[in-house]
Amino acid sequence: MRTDTLLEQLCKINAIAGFEASASNEIKEIFGRYCDKVWVDTFYNVIGYKKGSSKNGKKIMITAHYDQIGLIVTGYEKNGFLRVSNLGGVDTKALLAREVTVHGKKDVFGVIGAKPPHLLSGDEMKKNVKLTDLFIDTGLPDEELKETVAVGDPVSINSQFVRMVNGCAAGRNLDNRCGVAACVLALEKLKNIEHENDVYVIATVQEEAGLIGAISSSYNIEPDIAVVIDVCHGDMPEADKASTFTLGKGVPVGVGPAFNKNVTQQLLKLADQEGIPTQLCVEAGDPGTEAWAIQVSGMGIAVVEVCIPLRYMHTGAELVNLEDVDTAAALVSKFAAGRTVRLSKEDADDTDTD
Repeated sequence: MRTDTLLEQLCKINAIAGFEASASNEIKEIFGRYCDKVWVDTFYNVIGYKKGSSKNGKKIMITAHYDQIGLIVTGYEKNGFLRVSNLGGVDTKALLAREVTVHGKKDVFGVIGAKPPHLLSGDEMKKNVKLTDLFIDTGLPDEELKETVAVGDPVSINSQFVRMVNGCAAGRNLDNRCGVAACVLALEKLKNIEHENDVYVIATVQEEAGLIGAISSSYNIEPDIAVVIDVCHGDMPEADKASTFTLGKGVPVGVGPAFNKNVTQQLLKLADQEGIPTQLCVEAGDPGTEAWAIQVSGMGIAVVEVCIPLRYMHTGAELVNLEDVDTAAALVSKFAAGRTVRLSKEDADDTDTD
């Protein structure tokens, strides 16, 4: 499947954190093309299973969350206005003048409103916009609005998927639909090669609301090794170079206390032998991804992380390089398949993943 076509299909899906139920069957249908078995659990995690060829193979779990940031209706104002709160880490300053869809009994178009600069006081001009200062202008009569939209209904950000001339794509929900796309592409590769390990690929829920899907999945599957695919910050002017990563120059691999050192070393060795470019993403503490929750699930799980650099995170105009999605899929599929790597004696003494 073409990466851009797959990613566009995934980005169009609405799966706001905590409201993924309506999207789970779409993800299940995509996984079903490549898996021996697919099911949706009670949290709406979508789990695809591919049986390995070896009786002594390991149980490998690959996760990428499919929930997206959004808003939730908290109340009404007169003349068709709605008050909202956040679902996930919404970048408030990027919401101004955004077009949105309120998912009530039927979809309602709206615009995020705030005071224009002409109406702001001097003190207000100096302050950052707060979510409590924003509202959705629906243009509907109050009675019709209350009949159609209830407090607690979710709101999604409207944005088109755009293919760019430099091999990149931009739009909404790329965090972390590009990770889900990498999972699908990895499944496609695994379908055509023999793999000794049992592989569980999971599109998880509520990552943006507390890593909920990763926690329940880890206890359910009890894997030997978990691979987390998520986004990291892409390079941009004036951004901290130590915290951002160049697009199209290799996938960042997580290094730090959240990631199993020995398994990460084997992943990097495999990438080197296969000619797959990588970068190192140093995380001194909580990486802000599912790895943080998975590593301490049950009796503890060995976790590695493969990242896809993304610019303008948690906005409606996120941007990734399509080549990075392909590279992540290539590395994860070969690692999950149980490819043998030639370790040095020192590495071999410390590493046991076969």
